[in-house]
Amino acid sequence: MTIFLLIIGISALILIHEFGHFAAAKFFGLLVEEFGLGFPPRLFSKKIGETLYSVNLLPFGGFVKIHGEKPELTAETAVAKSRSFAYLPVSKRAAIIVAGVVMNFLFGALIMASVYAIGVPNAVIVGTVSPDSPAAHAGMASGDKILGFEKTADFIAFVDASRGAPVDISFVHDGQTNTVPMTPRMTPPEGEGALGISITDTGIARTPVFVALWQGFIVSGQIIYGIAIALVNLVAGIFTGSAALENVVGPVGIFSVAQQTAQFGLVYLLQLIALISLNLTVLNAIPIPALDGGRLLFLLIEKIKG
Repeated sequence: MTIFLLIIGISALILIHEFGHFAAAKFFGLLVEEFGLGFPPRLFSKKIGETLYSVNLLPFGGFVKIHGEKPELTAETAVAKSRSFAYLPVSKRAAIIVAGVVMNFLFGALIMASVYAIGVPNAVIVGTVSPDSPAAHAGMASGDKILGFEKTADFIAFVDASRGAPVDISFVHDGQTNTVPMTPRMTPPEGEGALGISITDTGIARTPVFVALWQGFIVSGQIIYGIAIALVNLVAGIFTGSAALENVVGPVGIFSVAQQTAQFGLVYLLQLIALISLNLTVLNAIPIPALDGGRLLFLLIEKIKG
């Protein structure tokens, strides 16, 4: 179910991105030849007005086909030129390209706002686990959720009061609830706690809808900034040899993260989808070929050259 929901979520992100291009092209009066849900081969389609709306076999996002976006070497009439992407002023072509990125940001921000409106229950989450510690021997790992406690302060007080004596601790690991006896150490190694773990609080208080909207957009802006800085540092680290490439994940890694996230509840999975959408906002803005940022760069060159 988690994988299914994630596929649906990521497909929605791609579809929302393409819808941004579609809506902007329609706004400027261009001929939109096709708007497809999924990728070919085509299952069925229906033409409404001048646009063909299709449903395709591969359900991973969608596409929009705008007349003149890939101009052919054929003469066009004045009417055709007026409705062709290739003959639009640079500013309008840039607006159509940017619309996809904007939609990803808005979608991510609205999901974040919904998270604030729904609220996230308080929980204590494991950060790191030291080797050869009571927690490590019990099978506890980073990302596990400790049950029975809503605040780290309460859990720390409980562990400190139990030093030297075995105590049952329940936690969620890989979607499974485990209750394992652990003995908090009286004198743990320097830099380690009694159980050998670091922990953090999670949870978001439920807020009114309009406040949630404001918080969703503010936090999304902060996330965008953080992603951009992290990306710059990653690229710089590649050239200096300090890049932590082991922390970069692809599709398989995303599914793994989703499975870990979903064990805490649907709201956390929504947060992950919002984060992916905001990542797409930044990545699509990178000025390299095949991405929207690259297309914008070529438009800028065209504008400078005249």
